Amino acid sequence: MIDPSEMENKAMVTCLRPLGEYVGSIGMERPLASYSREEVLTLIEVIVTAYQDNMAIEHEYMAARDKAFLQDRLTVQRGPK
Repeated sequence: MIDPSEMENKAMVTCLRPLGEYVGSIGMERPLASYSREEVLTLIEVIVTAYQDNMAIEHEYMAARDKAFLQDRLTVQRGPK
């Protein structure tokens, strides 16, 4: 990822906990090179899922914020009834 946005950086940080939990569950002392194919695929799934979940939450928040802003603007433009 080249030049990640603030939102992407935040999503990456949220991956740390699930990553640590997964690695802890299979043994933190093990080098990555010793992971089985299935363990590596699960590791990727854990990270990608955490990243996507955070991005979806942030996008929903932004959409709700934008909707509220636009509704306020329409109310102001319409004026008092």
